[in-house]
Amino acid sequence: MAFRFWRRVRLAPGVTLNLSKSNASLSFGPRGAKYTISPRGNRATAGLPGTGLFYTVHDRNRAGRGGAAPAPSVPQRDRLKLGFFQRLITPAEEKRFIDGIRALNEGDQDAALAGLEEARDLPDAAWMAGMIRLRREELDHAKAHFEHALDRLGDLGALFGKYEIAAQASLPITSDIFAHVFPRERGTRLALVEIAQLQGRHADAMAHVERLLQIDATDPVVLLSFAELALDTPDDRALMDRVVRATVHVENETPVDTAILLYRGRALASLGMPDAAIDVFTLANRRRKDRPEGLLHQIRYDRAVLYDQVGRKAHARREFERLYAEDPEFEDLSAKLTINA
Repeated sequence: MAFRFWRRVRLAPGVTLNLSKSNASLSFGPRGAKYTISPRGNRATAGLPGTGLFYTVHDRNRAGRGGAAPAPSVPQRDRLKLGFFQRLITPAEEKRFIDGIRALNEGDQDAALAGLEEARDLPDAAWMAGMIRLRREELDHAKAHFEHALDRLGDLGALFGKYEIAAQASLPITSDIFAHVFPRERGTRLALVEIAQLQGRHADAMAHVERLLQIDATDPVVLLSFAELALDTPDDRALMDRVVRATVHVENETPVDTAILLYRGRALASLGMPDAAIDVFTLANRRRKDRPEGLLHQIRYDRAVLYDQVGRKAHARREFERLYAEDPEFEDLSAKLTINA
């Protein structure tokens, strides 16, 4: 059962920069995701494509926490258009950063990338350039930028804060679930996890996830990334035990929880506990509203496989038939049901 539920997907195209009278906000990623900074606190709103479902997560960490120290505010009129006298006193790299953001706002991605990479010694410029390179699947360049941002973690977010620009990127965790990340350590390492997985560097991806677990072992996105990586090596009993222990508190409240439960069940099955795994898959299958269809199909398929293994042949056959009726091309259902044999 060492196969992935989801395929790795490319980052959704599109970068937008939205300005209002009160603040500026920068967002990357698919339609249906945004990040808002206001006096009432920060919040991330995430949408699952095609479901109409949105999640809003209030961010307990304010924009500067875990990164840059507070920076002096810049008047609204000057945030993306430095006046003549301000340009005289603004450092050259910072001017290139602002020019890059302005070019991004104007839709000139090439000019934006050029300006940001000229200012890449600044961690915020490096982070932004890394996201653009990642969108283009220029993975080595993106990796270098994100690693530089991590090296200057104490300054990461300083310029975004100074110019009151809210930066957000969306990274695919599954084909239907996106993680919304910001220029802080968590977002930078999740981007590096994505790059490492795309390049097949399993150990490097796991090293970043281990650090993220140290920061917050209950972060559902991090927990899902850990479980997915761990199940690449299902014969590692110690690692499967870690997955089971790390996910013991997970309830089926959100689609992310449902995906985590899929891996929890697989870990139990790998440890030779099929009945416990069946119970987990049954729990994961109880909530279907707003869950990606492919995820639910995979949970039911895995459960049916275990039904067959423990001798509950009728249960397995019934589940395979129902899955075949809904999606005849799913996995190896035709072979299991001896269709066209």
